[in-house]
Amino acid sequence: MKPNRSASGRSRWRWRLGSPRRARSGGHAACPWFSARGTLDLASHTLASAVPLQAPAGSSKAWTPKEVVLYEVPTEPGEKKDVYRLLPPAYSPRYVEAAWYSWWVREGFFKPEYQATGETFSMCIPPPNVTGSLHIGHALTVAIQDALVRWHRMRGDQVLWIPGSDHAGIATQAVVEKQLWKERGMRRHELSREKFLREVWKWKDEKGGEISEQLQALGASLDWDRECFTMDAGFSVAVTEAFVRLYEAGLLYRSQQLVNWSCTLRSAISDIEVESRPLPGHTELQLPGCPTPVSFGLLVSVAFPVDGEPEVVVGTTRPETLPGDVAVAVHPDDSRYTHLHGRQLRHPLTGQLLPLITDSTVQPHVGTGAVKVTPAHSPADAELGARHGLSPLSVIAEDGTMTSLCGDWLQGLHRFVAREKIISALRERGLFRGLQNHPMVLPICSRSGDVIEYLLKSQWFVRCREMGDRAAQAVESGALELSPSFHQKNWQHWFSHIGDWCVSRQLWWGHRIPAYLVGDGEDCWVVGRTETEARKIAAELTGRSEAELTLQRDPDVLDTWFSSALFPFAALGWPQETPDLARFYPLSLLETGSDLLLFWVGRMVMLGTQLTGQLPFTKVLLHSMVRDGQGRKMSKSLGNVLDPRDIISGVELQVLQEKLKDGNLDSTELAIAAAAQRKDFPHGIPECGTDALRFALCSHRALGGDVHLSVSEVLSSRHFCNKIWNALRFILNALGEGFVPQPAEELSPSSPTDAWILSRLAHTAQECERAFLARELPLITHALHHFWLHSLCDVYLEAVKPVLSHSPHPQGPPQVLFSCADVGLRLLAPLMPFLAEELWQRLPPRPGSNSAPSISVAPYPTTHSLVSDISLTSVNGTVGEQLGRRSEPGELSLFKPFLEPLATLGHCGAVGLLPPGVAAPSGWAQAPLSDTIQVYMELQVLRGDWKGKGDIERMSGGGQGAGSVKVRKTPENGVREVLDGLWVKQRCRWHREG
Repeated sequence: MKPNRSASGRSRWRWRLGSPRRARSGGHAACPWFSARGTLDLASHTLASAVPLQAPAGSSKAWTPKEVVLYEVPTEPGEKKDVYRLLPPAYSPRYVEAAWYSWWVREGFFKPEYQATGETFSMCIPPPNVTGSLHIGHALTVAIQDALVRWHRMRGDQVLWIPGSDHAGIATQAVVEKQLWKERGMRRHELSREKFLREVWKWKDEKGGEISEQLQALGASLDWDRECFTMDAGFSVAVTEAFVRLYEAGLLYRSQQLVNWSCTLRSAISDIEVESRPLPGHTELQLPGCPTPVSFGLLVSVAFPVDGEPEVVVGTTRPETLPGDVAVAVHPDDSRYTHLHGRQLRHPLTGQLLPLITDSTVQPHVGTGAVKVTPAHSPADAELGARHGLSPLSVIAEDGTMTSLCGDWLQGLHRFVAREKIISALRERGLFRGLQNHPMVLPICSRSGDVIEYLLKSQWFVRCREMGDRAAQAVESGALELSPSFHQKNWQHWFSHIGDWCVSRQLWWGHRIPAYLVGDGEDCWVVGRTETEARKIAAELTGRSEAELTLQRDPDVLDTWFSSALFPFAALGWPQETPDLARFYPLSLLETGSDLLLFWVGRMVMLGTQLTGQLPFTKVLLHSMVRDGQGRKMSKSLGNVLDPRDIISGVELQVLQEKLKDGNLDSTELAIAAAAQRKDFPHGIPECGTDALRFALCSHRALGGDVHLSVSEVLSSRHFCNKIWNALRFILNALGEGFVPQPAEELSPSSPTDAWILSRLAHTAQECERAFLARELPLITHALHHFWLHSLCDVYLEAVKPVLSHSPHPQGPPQVLFSCADVGLRLLAPLMPFLAEELWQRLPPRPGSNSAPSISVAPYPTTHSLVSDISLTSVNGTVGEQLGRRSEPGELSLFKPFLEPLATLGHCGAVGLLPPGVAAPSGWAQAPLSDTIQVYMELQVLRGDWKGKGDIERMSGGGQGAGSVKVRKTPENGVREVLDGLWVKQRCRWHREG
């Protein structure tokens, strides 16, 4: 059988089996928004001016302009959207996402009480800091969590997803202080504590509302009636109660110890707020409070004279701490210094005598093998000094200047100015022995950019060893599951080396420590829930009457991580025994970023287990960090921190640049960030919509490596939304106005093509169910993308078009199309809630079914609800087996039912079968689809004006006649999709619940 041109000009093909190219769906003739007169019905729509969608980073071309359709039907907040108007002609995120969220909230779909029965599923959002708007990293958290939450809700579970925000003590106070200085030229100490706190609350109310708006724009199905803030009155009660109980249990105490100190903030800070910056050698850094750059990565060699003996030379990268040296240490087995054991050395600056001590922790092969000991400004030296009974000397003050212990010549100088003065003094005294490059790690305060100092301070500490051992044991025993499991190693290592936790912060914004100093200048502290309770405790402790006691409350506040560690149970009403606490605690799952594993998750486990007697959750799902398209960490100073709303709604470059100016970047950071934006977003960011952003984020394997997100990926997901939109327009048109869905149990496919698409739908539901159970969202996005784009649009819709156009009242395809739309949208709903709701609401309900009012509470399709007796075999297996038994008659009959859909999908005038053993005529091109399936086309057709000519490439050798060709991307085309799974051995039974 030979291909030639038909009368209509379409190619005629002869097939072993296959197709030259994939057809496209579309065409306005089948679209419901065109009226009978062929004009566009815009009664309920407004076409806004064309908005240019911008090109990818680095491109000089703008995105293709798209018309923005607006929903302008008068709808009060909370009212249901009008779904009886005709669909707009094109997918527009602004139209689709309008009005739905407020209706969902008003109807109570997000409340656990909506489901009268079902298992409970509870989860809390990691409370974002009220230090600004959410960024794309928060959007990843929301996309993952909301997909899981919506899936559980559609399964019929009683779901509680708790919203909240964190007061973020240091970060918030720093931002407000910068704002005060920028707008009024004032420092916080120029205001009273009360006035400053009023400024912070005002700022919080503004930013807190913005964060809620962002979460709603992302479609987060949170129970807003249970929203909490970590400085709310109820939460403050929980924080005070936790402090008191830990103190009464002997797990909280006050002591003078070395802490991480920020001289700029004048406060102790937590380990998580200290960035370790490696330096390869000499490096100059611009630091707060220093008019000129400061040099680091240099080792200064200093001589300590010994009376009657050669000097001892030590190296230090911190010469400014020399005034605080109280000894020199060497290893006891270092033969170079054996003769000096027990001797004294002279301090190079003061001339005072210092002991030379021996300690096995000194590394004899590093430098000269001798080290200076400064217990007041080095954690390692503090431990060494404690072992040898050395008294510390604090020579650096809270503000980073030198103290009076340094002498008049240094007192009051900035520590880095004093450094240069000390080096000059060493040179003058002939005790300077050199300067050389020295790699080092510099501790930097992430909030201020200043170098961390280690200072001795009297602070409140939590004993962590006992609680840490329980946390480690919980993971080791399997009581607490960390996923991915490779995080277990970090967990065990951290808790095996955990030290006591400093929870004092020298701030005004935060939870005031419920501790009181008794008397004036006495080191007698009491802890109480109220001052009245503390006074009674103090009276019992001192034996004095309450009236004669003077109590001063600690002015410090608690570390933000202390209060946030209580969130899983404090948000549910603890310490009161509330119904929510009994019903939803412990939480079913904690999902958060892996960067919070130790500092937030670990502390929640420690305090939750200690205070409630239970793990706060038994499963932890950790996702990776979001990076930009160049692999860089999101940072405001780099200009790559994106507001999700800018991707959802689109934004011009000029607006992005103006947002930078509204921040708290200094002039240098601002210039760098602005240049980065001009490079990454030369034409701004296109409007992509919430559903596209969520789908793109969930498509990444966030549980493994970092997420590298580009705007182009999100735009690709928007194109996918448009494909779904057009598919539903076609399906709604095919159903017609009077269409009534059959009861699910009566659905029976009328052709092998119908049976095939239903089998693909059932397979997709099975893949989604398995992936949700495994919490592997990328597998779900892949399955849905493949079904909608390839199976449904590229194959089935194209195959049924002739049936729908040639038959005035087709029976089978409309029912199958309805099932594909209904089930397909419900499968999609957890990831694309707005688009799924908009389209699902326009489908007619099945007769006699208890149809849900919203797709967000409709049953999620499962393998149980989609029962199929379809038995499919691949072409390779079935056809290969039949062709191997040539003596059996009718072996080619397997192919006959599929010749018409193959012709439709291949855009061919005719398709025929070439029997086995019959050679193809010479001059035919051959395209192998598999070992047993070949496609032939006459080469003369290729020389003509054929649309697929550009998809043909010549291959060398092995061909018949004039040459051999293959079709590019053959495995991806629609025909291959059919050939891999269309062969039906028996009829199917198809039904669904609902």
